[in-house]
Amino acid sequence: MEKRVMTVSKRRRGLTVASALLGGVLVLSACSSGGDDSSSGSGGGDTSQAKADEAAAKKSSKAEIKITPKDGTDNASINNSAAVTVSKGTLTDVTMTTADGTKVAGQLSADRTSWKPDAQLERSTTYKVAAEAKDADGLAAHENASFTTVSPANSFIGNFTPENGSTVGVGMPVSINFDKAITNKAAVQKGITVSSSSGQEVVGHWFNANRIDFRPEDYWKENSTVTLKLALDGVEGANGVYGVQQKTVTFKIGRNQVSYVDAKTKQMKVTQNGQTIKTIPISAGSPENKTYEGVMVMSEKFKETRMNGATVGFTDDDGKGEYDIKDVPHAIRLTNSGTFMHGNYWGAKSIFGSVNTSHGCVGLSDTKGANDTGTAAYWMYTHSIVGDVVVVKNTGDKTVAPDNGLNGWNLSWADWKAGSAV
Repeated sequence: MEKRVMTVSKRRRGLTVASALLGGVLVLSACSSGGDDSSSGSGGGDTSQAKADEAAAKKSSKAEIKITPKDGTDNASINNSAAVTVSKGTLTDVTMTTADGTKVAGQLSADRTSWKPDAQLERSTTYKVAAEAKDADGLAAHENASFTTVSPANSFIGNFTPENGSTVGVGMPVSINFDKAITNKAAVQKGITVSSSSGQEVVGHWFNANRIDFRPEDYWKENSTVTLKLALDGVEGANGVYGVQQKTVTFKIGRNQVSYVDAKTKQMKVTQNGQTIKTIPISAGSPENKTYEGVMVMSEKFKETRMNGATVGFTDDDGKGEYDIKDVPHAIRLTNSGTFMHGNYWGAKSIFGSVNTSHGCVGLSDTKGANDTGTAAYWMYTHSIVGDVVVVKNTGDKTVAPDNGLNGWNLSWADWKAGSAV
């Protein structure tokens, strides 16, 4: 048998081949080459991963799609956060759905470079967005994202009065009641703007952590227009609690009507633009149940309503209301605590203008059923609008609290401004 002896040079060549084979395994196992392109074999660098990636890139769309909010976002806005835009191309399809597959309607811009949903999104809802776009060469690009909108627990809204498009009296403040306590009052107040076509300065006053009212120094100018702008979307009102509202509201101020109730003379003078247009006999609160004094603003009107003494603390020994009248006619609310100006059909006609008999309300002569057009209460009801002012004096009671109803006019201008957070 022939004995073969491996020379040093042959051993070296063998190691070189083995090394090359192992290197080839490593190159095939990786996402990109880690060494010299020339080690890949014949053809030099043309078959390297880098060259392959470059070739693939030349075949990819140049369109760049952006979806907001970004994928995985929590506490997204329900107003302006959802949008799809594209650069270097045009959108060909956008689909937005809730987690259960319900489609959300939306509109492409005229140049097909952006898309937005048609309406405000729902709170505490997960949305999925799928978008497709093409570049100038017709190559398609795709993008997907999922996000969740802010939850009710992490957001706040403000319920406001008066309503958009309404016509109100000169005493009507803008009153906003938030559903969460506001600790960052300055930030929230900066997100609210109230202005008047009359040019009057308007200032906000916080009554508590949930309520802010806006008014000028004097009553609104008649026939002016007031605009409320809420820019609270994304504003942090308290730790981890964000606003979601973004809207503009306008309302009109009607004629200047202020009525003056004198419990001593038992008469009410109704004025417009400072001129008395009617004097009406009234019956205010009895000596045991005096009517509040001060400036009060009409906040609600009811052709007929129920009044139960138990709801405002007037009860008999059995716990039932001292009175329970289910059809009080022509009722106009003056305070949240239950002060009304209303028709009275159960009292003798002789009490009006001569004696105070009520439980704290201002009573006017009326007829059961609220359909008698000849009564004083009917006239007052039909000649009044929400926001009209009623000034009550000579009752012997304390001045109504400024936050009991819409009655902030009982604060001086200095005290009112002191309640502003900005």
